[in-house]
Amino acid sequence: MTGGGPPVIQSDPAIGRPTNGDARPMSHTDDTQGTRRDFIYYATAGAGAVVTGAAVWPLVNQMNPSADVRALASIQVDVSGVDEGTQLTVLWQGKPVFIRYRTPDEIEAARAVDVDSLPDPIAENANLTNATAPATDENRSLSEDGSWLVQMGVCTHLGCVPLGEQGDFGGWFCPCHGSHYDTAGRIRKGPAPRNLPIPVASFVDETTIQLG
Repeated sequence: MTGGGPPVIQSDPAIGRPTNGDARPMSHTDDTQGTRRDFIYYATAGAGAVVTGAAVWPLVNQMNPSADVRALASIQVDVSGVDEGTQLTVLWQGKPVFIRYRTPDEIEAARAVDVDSLPDPIAENANLTNATAPATDENRSLSEDGSWLVQMGVCTHLGCVPLGEQGDFGGWFCPCHGSHYDTAGRIRKGPAPRNLPIPVASFVDETTIQLG
């Protein structure tokens, strides 16, 4: 067709589809392959995103504290039934905590010790702002009069649970490898390198201690 009119759309009898002038006709096979390539591309990209997400999620998820850990982040303990000279053991964050109501003799024995002679001269008390405070009995006891001592019940050697009112110093003794702690929970003899750690603790009222 001559003149300035619109181009003629011719029909390709072989495939029954229109072509635009001299352009190569697109076959049904070409169209299908293009669609298939697109599908494979998007499917692969999508699968990669899923795999990446699946790999990252366990890492992110394990960084979040479990429900039971969140629930035990802070607990309150009723100590009204603890008699002088006895100990209450509670489980906090999966570890035992010794809460002892000490006798005047235990306090006196603990305060007569020369801190410089201790294997670990550091208080190891999370309640103190000074991380290197000396391991005096005053720096380890919870109450001002020294009657209450709260400490983790895990030997600092290999993690065993020491026995109370035993050992060479009248405090705690770990039978696993022979570590002796005094009445302030300080290591005095044996392989344990550090004193029993003091957790964050405080009195809520006269008969309730909060851990954490």
